[in-house]
Amino acid sequence: QVQLVESGGGLVQPGGSLRLSCTASGRGFNMYTMGWYRQAPGNQRELVALITTSGGTNYADSVKGRFTISRDNAKNTVYLQMNSLKPEDTAVYYCNARIGIVYWGQGTQVTVSS
Repeated sequence: QVQLVESGGGLVQPGGSLRLSCTASGRGFNMYTMGWYRQAPGNQRELVALITTSGGTNYADSVKGRFTISRDNAKNTVYLQMNSLKPEDTAVYYCNARIGIVYWGQGTQVTVSS
């Protein structure tokens, strides 16, 4: 069983930045593909970014060039650096860990508003 705890969400003005963190419990973090998803009210949950065990990354077109996913296996933590935030980035952001089985965090709210 893996538990994921997200942090770093909040309220930010358009053009601002936030860094989300997700820390996993237990062993084997380096074997998990890690991802960030988001869900806005009335929308389906969508992939934002993922990072593989070897450090390969993939991003949604809407966040390319603005968001960066990274991982620190020594800290069992994955990060999402979000720059140039837009109101349409407002959503609950969820951390995801995948190794056959999929685990989800509880989510952290990101609100981009002036």
